Amino acid sequence: MLEDEKYMRLAIDEAKKACGIMEVPIGAVIVDKDGHVIAKGHNLRESTQRSIAHAELLAIDEACQKLNTWRLEDTTLYVTLEPCPMCAGAIMLSRVKRVVFGAFDPKGGCAGTLMNLLEYEKFNHQSEVQGGVLEDECAEMLSTFFKELRNRKKRAKKNLQ
Repeated sequence: MLEDEKYMRLAIDEAKKACGIMEVPIGAVIVDKDGHVIAKGHNLRESTQRSIAHAELLAIDEACQKLNTWRLEDTTLYVTLEPCPMCAGAIMLSRVKRVVFGAFDPKGGCAGTLMNLLEYEKFNHQSEVQGGVLEDECAEMLSTFFKELRNRKKRAKKNLQ
């Protein structure tokens, strides 16, 4: 568990980078079997206006390029929020061995909350899933971000009146 917390803190650092550029604060890190960080990513969906610019997908893409393979076997992906359906699909298709996430996502989580695509036995690959690592810290970062975003929108609306 201490190793998981160590790498989740790196994912949190990535999430803070996203928050710093007004992106939803989600970060991801991919680690190989020897504990080396091979890729990192944070949300860039708003700044790039690309629906696929999720932290997990950006980290997966970077890892594939660095390793020169689409198979990310023997890797662990750490992400601050439970993966959505799109990211869960990419994780499964990339054959990531293990997924560790922080906060659960009641609106879109597909690693156990709404469904579990990552451990679905009918797919040709399953990932081991561990949720709730540094959950409070990851959830608080998201809550604070969205609270500030709502307040900013209220102030802007007031200024227009």
